Amino acid sequence: MIKAMVNLWDHVKQANFSSVTEFLLLGFSSLGKIQLILFAIFLCLYMLILSGNITIVSVIRQDRSLHIPMYFFLGILSISETCYTLVILPKMLINLLSLLRTISFINCAVQMFFFLGFAVTNCMLLGVMGYDRYVAICHPLHYPILMCWQVCRQLAAACAGIGFLFSLTGSLLVFELPFCGPNKIDHYFCDISPVIQLACTDTSINELIIFTGGVLALMGPLTFICISYGFIVRTILRIPSTEGKRKAFSTCASHLTVVIVHYGCASFVYLRPSAKDSSSKDRLVTVTYTVVTPLLNPMVYSFRNKDVQMAIRKVIGRVRFYPKAL
Repeated sequence: MIKAMVNLWDHVKQANFSSVTEFLLLGFSSLGKIQLILFAIFLCLYMLILSGNITIVSVIRQDRSLHIPMYFFLGILSISETCYTLVILPKMLINLLSLLRTISFINCAVQMFFFLGFAVTNCMLLGVMGYDRYVAICHPLHYPILMCWQVCRQLAAACAGIGFLFSLTGSLLVFELPFCGPNKIDHYFCDISPVIQLACTDTSINELIIFTGGVLALMGPLTFICISYGFIVRTILRIPSTEGKRKAFSTCASHLTVVIVHYGCASFVYLRPSAKDSSSKDRLVTVTYTVVTPLLNPMVYSFRNKDVQMAIRKVIGRVRFYPKAL
C-alpha cells in the first residue's frame, strides 16, 4: 500500500501540468443553515459507526467462540468500514462548519485513492462472505478444510490487494489529466465523477476504462454472490424440517441486507458510462453507502446475531466484574 501511494504521489507530481493547486468542495453549501442540522445528524451517525464497528472488532477478538471464519471476515469488514468512513466523514463534518472548504490537489488524490481502495475491498469482502455461507450450508463436512485459517487470511489479503490495485489505477487515470479550472467539486469529497468533469481535456477514454473497472469491481463479486446464493437456496429447500430451513435462511439474511443496500447504491452512482450524467441526486445516494451502509454492518449484521449478542454480554460482564474485584 505504501509503495502504491508513493507511485501515485510521484505520478501526480510528474504528470500533472495543470494550473489547479487546490479544489473547493461545495458539498451541502447550498443548504445554508440546514448544514448545522446535518452536522449534528452526521456527527451522531459517525459516532455510532465508530463505536459499533470498534465494539464488533473488540468482541470478536476477545470471545473465542467467535473465532470462526464467518466472524473473522465480519471483523475485517468492520475494520475496513471504519477506515472507509475515516477517509471521508471527518473532512465532511469540518466543511459543514467551515466557510473555507478547500482541499489540496495531492490530498484530493490521496482521499480518492483510499476511498476507492476501501470501497472495492468491502465489495470483495462481501463476495468472500457469500462464499463462506455457501461452503457452510452446501458443504458443511468440508467446511473446516475449505475455510481453514490459512485460506481465510489469503482471501482477506487478496480482497485488500485487489481493492487497492483498482483504486491506484482509477486514481492515476483521473489525476494524470490536466486541470486548468474551474476547481469547484460538486460533492462533499473527491469522488471520481465530479473530479474528472473538471479536467480541461477529452476524458472519454479515461471514463471508459474507469467504467469498465467499476463494472468488474462491482458486478464480479455481486455475480459470485448471486451464484453462491443460488446453490444455497437449492440446498436449503432440500432440508426437510421447517425449523432447519428457517435457521439456514437466518444466517444469510443480514448479509443479503448489507449486499442489497451497498451494491444498489454503488451501482446507481458508478455503473454509468459517462460522468456527465451525475447530478445532485448522487450526493444523496452516496450518503447512503458512505454513512448508512457502515452503520448497517454492526447494527444489522452483528447486533441482531445471537452469538454476537451473547459475546457482548460476556464482555460487559467482565468489565463489571473486575472493578468490583479490585
